[in-house]
Amino acid sequence: KHKMNYASETILHIDLSVLEKNLNYFKKNLNPNTKIIAVVKAFAYGHGDIEISKKLEALGVYALWVSDFEEGVMLRKSGIKIKIIVANPGLKSYNQIIKNNLDVVLYNYKLLNLYCTNKDRINVHIKFDTGMNRYGFCKNDVPNIITKLNKNRHLKLNSICSHLAASEDKSKKKETLDQIKLFKLIGTEFDSILGKTVCKHILNSNGVINFNDYQMDGVRIGIGLYGAAKHKQLRQISALTSVITQIKKLKKGDKIGYGFSFTAKQNMLIAVIPVGYADGLNRRLSNMNGHIYINNSNCRIVGKISMDSCMVDVSDVKANEGDRVEIFGANLSVFEIAEKTNTIPYEIYSTLNRRIKRVYKN
Repeated sequence: KHKMNYASETILHIDLSVLEKNLNYFKKNLNPNTKIIAVVKAFAYGHGDIEISKKLEALGVYALWVSDFEEGVMLRKSGIKIKIIVANPGLKSYNQIIKNNLDVVLYNYKLLNLYCTNKDRINVHIKFDTGMNRYGFCKNDVPNIITKLNKNRHLKLNSICSHLAASEDKSKKKETLDQIKLFKLIGTEFDSILGKTVCKHILNSNGVINFNDYQMDGVRIGIGLYGAAKHKQLRQISALTSVITQIKKLKKGDKIGYGFSFTAKQNMLIAVIPVGYADGLNRRLSNMNGHIYINNSNCRIVGKISMDSCMVDVSDVKANEGDRVEIFGANLSVFEIAEKTNTIPYEIYSTLNRRIKRVYKN
């Protein structure tokens, strides 16, 4: 029933209407005036930042959050008009950032001073570290920062923010609440020295799911939009499919793949699928650890996954060359794969090779 005229065999199918449903789930749980900053860094977690951003812009999110300036420039070139915030602007990208009307997150004095010295008008967001010990100023920097902002009126302060380290982990609730508490203290001090209230955001997707009472003025939602946060109302927006390119009959004792690491214990049928570790199929799924879903069955990967292909045991399945297979999607969740490879859905999505064709439906 899947008569598709795509020439590519391996396709990431992305359903933008599911993206919209996921966004609406978050909206339903947020105050109507809470600003939604949608995270589209790293090629929108592998889903294609231009298409995803256009859809999110059409759905009326407040801003898009990217990691580096090149991601922001790319979105501007594709015609995105809404606010784009660059989380890690770096020290060399000043001209590009100004030229493309991008906002910047400033998280240390080197960056802050660079933006003070250059006199173009720009929207800035100040990041504070509340315990994760990654990017960010600390609480006692507040008076200094405000002095600099007051002296440099071309810097238009849009918000202050911080990032939660473990909002998905119920057993780390105390640590998360400590982070939120510290950020609230920073915010109170910031407002009182500045003499006005500034927009604040700390919650990520799992922050909204688990700590909804602390939403403040804005939230930054990434993984939840793509549907890989554990919540019954969020659905994965994508499915990765491919085809069987060859079927082989093996005799007992035949070996499979690089290093001959798998030996057939009896006569077998194996299918070759043109998806390998260069596509993002983690090599740790080799040799009976991972599955591929073929004609209503989970079929084990046998032998070592190659760069551009893998082999699958189809002895007990009706399978033909040309049949469509699912690497993940409705039948095999990204969470299952993540557990088997001891990682997280973020890594699986963001390592999907750009060579995989992305196909969008609305």
